[in-house]
Amino acid sequence: MFVRSKADIENTGHFVEWGAGTSHRLLTEKDQMGYTVCHTVVRAGTESLLHYRNHLEACYCIAGKGEVEDMNGNVYQIRPGDMYVLDQHDRHYLRGGQDEDLVLVSVFNPPLRGDERHNLSDTSGSSY
Repeated sequence: MFVRSKADIENTGHFVEWGAGTSHRLLTEKDQMGYTVCHTVVRAGTESLLHYRNHLEACYCIAGKGEVEDMNGNVYQIRPGDMYVLDQHDRHYLRGGQDEDLVLVSVFNPPLRGDERHNLSDTSGSSY
């Protein structure tokens, strides 16, 4: 058993500025749990085209608001208590709210190393 806090992560390589927000990678591959858990902040007013080619992801909103849009143009408003799931390596747009950050608990399978960074200038969608 172990206990880890967000504060424990902030001075390590597992605290990531990903271009449109931050990610505290609380549980990573080295923990040998088979998945990653992150505390993710999507900054207000941002939009990111993302595509996790090597990972499945589920995100549970714990604060704020924002939206996720699939490649068919379906837009889903995300509020506290909502979850969205990228179960087909779905390419998608992730947006923070107009006036407030979107705060998520993100779970990745297989697990992340913890130091991955997005390339938001990739026109096909940032991935890792």
